[in-house]
Amino acid sequence: MGLLKNILSVIGGVVIVGMLFAFVKFDLGTRMNQISKLDPGAMGAYAKMADTLLTTGNSAESMIKMVQIEDDLSTEDLVANLHEIALSANFKVVGDALMSKSGVDADGKKTKLVRILSFCSPGIAKQFIDYSKAFGAFMPCRILIVEDDEGHRWMYTMSMELMLFGGHTLPPEMLVQAKHVRDTMYLMIDQGGKVDGDF
Repeated sequence: MGLLKNILSVIGGVVIVGMLFAFVKFDLGTRMNQISKLDPGAMGAYAKMADTLLTTGNSAESMIKMVQIEDDLSTEDLVANLHEIALSANFKVVGDALMSKSGVDADGKKTKLVRILSFCSPGIAKQFIDYSKAFGAFMPCRILIVEDDEGHRWMYTMSMELMLFGGHTLPPEMLVQAKHVRDTMYLMIDQGGKVDGDF
């Protein structure tokens, strides 16, 4: 029993020393104050991102949303669906880059479909760039259409929870616009890739 007490005392001492070191080294008091000023949804968004990062070891995967496209839907019909959703939300189609077609190249090597579509709402974009020019680095919104090794197609877009909740709470009118952008992009990949999508 005495040995167990001594071990627990040593462990407790190490934990206390570690906490004091962290408090001094990283100025945890200041950090905790800064964290308390973040949006209430920030910690959940960062925790989800960290969980994916630790699980996969892939930083890019922790920042995206991906959905499989139904095999019976042609790529051109998919693109038409995405355009329809974008236009109904007052988004402009500002880019369509076909990087690679599905098939075989001149050397006889199998190629996979890679296509990137870009969308933007100029008014919302201006509002966010006026708020912080750093937001401009994430524009326009993009959807990657890509084929996997089995011939199935997928859509990828950026996860937008950090845009909404990752920093200080956005001003109310910006939060409404940010949710509109997120909801539109998520509708595109959640429903646009279905033969009978609900949009």
